[in-house]
Amino acid sequence: MNHAANTANAAVTAAAAAPYLSVNNVEVIYDHVILVLKGVSLQVPQGKIVALLGANGAGKSTTLKTISTLLRGERGDVTKGEVQFKGERIDQLTPNELVKRGLSQVMEGRHCFGHLSIEENLLTGAYTRNASRAELKESLEKVYHYFPRLRERRTSQAGYTSGGEQQMCAIGRALMAKPSMILLDEPSMGIAPQIVEEIFGIVKDLNSKENVSFLLAEQNTSIALRYADFGYILENGRVVMEGAAAELSANEDVKEFYLGVSGAGRKSFRDMKFYRRRKRWLA
Repeated sequence: MNHAANTANAAVTAAAAAPYLSVNNVEVIYDHVILVLKGVSLQVPQGKIVALLGANGAGKSTTLKTISTLLRGERGDVTKGEVQFKGERIDQLTPNELVKRGLSQVMEGRHCFGHLSIEENLLTGAYTRNASRAELKESLEKVYHYFPRLRERRTSQAGYTSGGEQQMCAIGRALMAKPSMILLDEPSMGIAPQIVEEIFGIVKDLNSKENVSFLLAEQNTSIALRYADFGYILENGRVVMEGAAAELSANEDVKEFYLGVSGAGRKSFRDMKFYRRRKRWLA
């Protein structure tokens, strides 16, 4: 009896210790020729916000599409490694199966249906749920609670709303599927700074109040590290640095190469013109 109880307790402990999302040594090739990801590994604990940082072309979006299995639609193939979610391998599943399991992606560029209203866009996010009318109403009210701007614009065509409102709509649409994890790709792109702050604040609220885990790919290293718990830095398809967000923010290399600040203060582009110091992690 005690042995069975101990075994059950060990299983529960192991499940609690296991990462919620795990990407293990993944290699991705486009068109059978172009090697984009070169052994990427990362983890997202349950209930945390993890930032995936790096310059344009580093492989951030490809990493998210590998997790959500949207990669196949862009002639990409995972040639090595695996992805696990809630302890189960998911890289062979379809995107709609992943949504049903609680994992949704908000694509870079928002991809709202421009001819539909904001509310109609939101309702498309619940397509996989087979929810009742009452359940849909409850989900809509939750989205409007976190995004009051969307309530004001609910009848407006999405194509005529601002970039920030479309980004809120895209996140709200993902929430309609009742996810436990959201992959958020470049949420600050093309949006006014004050709206970016508002959106990141809402993401933090969703994380703390609804226990939604986030993996967000973001070029804006400064704001991402302010709201994230942990971060990974990608460079040319490889993870070159990782650590707690506060540690990365204080790291001299991160300050110099991603925040534009060195020990001597902020550098001007004129100072950087002939600056060819090699990054220590690539030496």
